[in-house]
Amino acid sequence: MATTILSALYARVSSERQAQAKTIESQIAALEQRITEQGENLLDDYYFIDNGYSGATLARPALERLRDQLVLGIRRQLT
Repeated sequence: MATTILSALYARVSSERQAQAKTIESQIAALEQRITEQGENLLDDYYFIDNGYSGATLARPALERLRDQLVLGIRRQLT
């Protein structure tokens, strides 16, 4: 049985200046390219973007959703 690898993408910019410079788009493009080069699959539901949230705290909405998805995936693997 072949194994399908699914990847998730997480990106964020923490300052208004970075958001205005649209640096998040370049981060996303670089991550998408890397995932594609590795032959992995990236579904639309696995884009987690925190635009404008500080890295000083781990309480970020998209990061929380990513963590939730990881827990769900691990639980599915164990059952």
